[in-house]
Amino acid sequence: MLQAFSPAVREWFASSFPEPTPPQVHGWPHIAEGEHTLICAPTGSGKTLTAFLASIDRLTTSAPVADRERRTRVLYISPLRALAFDIEKNLRAPLKGIELAADRLEEPFVAPAVGIRTGDTPANERQKLIRRPPDLLITTPESLYLMLTSSARETLTGVETVIIDEIHAMATTKRGAHLALSLERLEEVTTNPPQRIGLSATQRPLEEIAEFLGGFAAPGERRPVRIVDAGIRKPLEVEVVIPVDDMSELGRPVTELRPGPASDALTERRTSIWPSIYPEILDRILANRTTIIFCNARRAAERLAAKLNELAVEREVDGTVDPETGAATEELVKAHHGSLAREQRVVIEDQLKRGDLRAIVATSSLELGIDMGAVDLVVQVESPGAVSRGLQRIGRAGHQVGEPSRGSIFPKHRGDLLE
Repeated sequence: MLQAFSPAVREWFASSFPEPTPPQVHGWPHIAEGEHTLICAPTGSGKTLTAFLASIDRLTTSAPVADRERRTRVLYISPLRALAFDIEKNLRAPLKGIELAADRLEEPFVAPAVGIRTGDTPANERQKLIRRPPDLLITTPESLYLMLTSSARETLTGVETVIIDEIHAMATTKRGAHLALSLERLEEVTTNPPQRIGLSATQRPLEEIAEFLGGFAAPGERRPVRIVDAGIRKPLEVEVVIPVDDMSELGRPVTELRPGPASDALTERRTSIWPSIYPEILDRILANRTTIIFCNARRAAERLAAKLNELAVEREVDGTVDPETGAATEELVKAHHGSLAREQRVVIEDQLKRGDLRAIVATSSLELGIDMGAVDLVVQVESPGAVSRGLQRIGRAGHQVGEPSRGSIFPKHRGDLLE
């Protein structure tokens, strides 16, 4: 299976992994033949490396394009800026490993330049990418559109491979229609039609996603796409948690006696499930090393993170309270969402990966394939709204090959429970 790769790549892979995974076994032959390929495989099965390894092999064994301004040969498109930064970071390990293997084998090695362009990229960095394009460019659909609409499109004329990650997140949306148009514009710009590779863990139906990936070579003429379905059923351990005795009682008005002026003594409020949810989630955070909690809105994520930290201080959880003063010392949980600055998101992600942070309360910002390391449990508060989204989120746990994904779902009301 590895014979199609260079000796350095074979040496690095054999020393890093016990054996190729199913998407690699079935995907590499078609990718090597230059076919447009759609790969469906579970989270943590190595599908991203399946798409990248052939391109990395070509980049590290062949001389760079002579025309420095048209050097980019591989284009990786991510629907999330955070996912784009994660891929850039995770490419360093295989590139360094292949370089060391080439040195041991006394094989030639060409260090490819990797660049990234997203909405977070400063203007001066974008200009550098135009003056000195990288061999492998990581970008988002919106940034690709802007490049194709400006002089930067000249840097894309040598693109040979386009990798579209988490393709299911775009295929059924207006954003996907916009990307399909950008891919056709790229087809017109490039010297030779680039190979298209699509990746996802939750794409269905595969035939329609394949049609979206391939597009039309001419009116009524679809480009053929090879489908690699390695979507084996991943082990799941999912529980639905109802922390109250009767959900029909939620939202009913009750009158309680509060201390204070006589006029304010009787205060009407409505029963809420949140006071019962907070301790249940905190118990699960403390029972595991790393937990990701998903909410469907930014405000809910920030509120839940704050309440969990307050409850941790009340319980005097280790590390959250100064034993002498009783004051809060650090947060057990932090919120993570797309409105945070990129620098803040990166710091929070790294804290969770290093084990400095026990949990993150996230929106869809961590739903897709960002590598968060060894996540033990995923908690979903309220219905995710779609089976695919729920599977995608719970799949963040047990991100290693063969590991089960563990999830706890907390419905907020009976409609949630029904979904």
